[in-house]
Amino acid sequence: MPLGQFAYAHHTTGFLAAPALTNQPFAVAGVAFDGAVTHRPGARFGPSDIRRASLMLCDGIHPLFDVSPLGWLGDAFDMRLPNASPLAEVRTHIQRQAAALMARHHCVFLGGDHSVTLPLLRAARAQHGELALVHFDAHCDTWTDHFGEPSGHGTWTYEAIAEGLVNPRHTVQIGLRSSGARAAREYVQDQGGLIFTARQLRGLDGAGLMPVVNDIKARLAGRPCYITLDIDCLDPAFAPGTGTPEPGGLTSSQVLTLLEALSALDCIGMDCVEVAPAYDHAELTSNVAATLVWTYLCGQVAKRV
Repeated sequence: MPLGQFAYAHHTTGFLAAPALTNQPFAVAGVAFDGAVTHRPGARFGPSDIRRASLMLCDGIHPLFDVSPLGWLGDAFDMRLPNASPLAEVRTHIQRQAAALMARHHCVFLGGDHSVTLPLLRAARAQHGELALVHFDAHCDTWTDHFGEPSGHGTWTYEAIAEGLVNPRHTVQIGLRSSGARAAREYVQDQGGLIFTARQLRGLDGAGLMPVVNDIKARLAGRPCYITLDIDCLDPAFAPGTGTPEPGGLTSSQVLTLLEALSALDCIGMDCVEVAPAYDHAELTSNVAATLVWTYLCGQVAKRV
């Protein structure tokens, strides 16, 4: 299907300066929506800043995987979305455009607030069947409502499990540390999944994270796996530019180690969400987001070469 048949926004500089998407096996697309935030807005501007930060990586061969995504990657740019419409309508547009992309490409989506992950999972579930999920976040996102709203960027995990998009036993949450009632904080674990809180991971890096990696691999091996990475899984020292920062988070080296090691999973897609450039300092957040997405892409390309 020609690129023009998708409803993408105006062309900008592609991620890693990649060309516009045609028939490349890997695709990046922006989901520039932040209409479901509960604190600081601005994540709709995340995709453009992540793309801009990625330009410093455009000639980079990954030091572990020894590959570059360039030549494999096209940028679909930002989805066209009715940002002033109700959340359910916006999600319908996201799901439709994501489904068209996923049918032809291995996709990475740049958010946007975390409410966009639910329609992305709906599109992935329709194509791949029941999914495994790796969820990096400071927040559990399993509240049954969001400050009186029935759905938002803090309810999508609960909704995904309730809809059967992901299997709770094959759901892993990494970096949780925010306040919240026990029923929400430990919901995934109570449903049979795995939770590795930021407190549990304090002081672990490199080889110290391998038991965590091995547990995740044993649980999710052979299952189509989607990775969603809320940038606030990182401590605000590494990623201040986000809507709901939570002290006591993961380091950038911890998340890079985990992404590198988990590349062995049967990954079918990823998103990186909640980058809000207005609150960033020295482009720390957009730079680490670009590096995390690049790392994921390199790990997936390395399995094909």
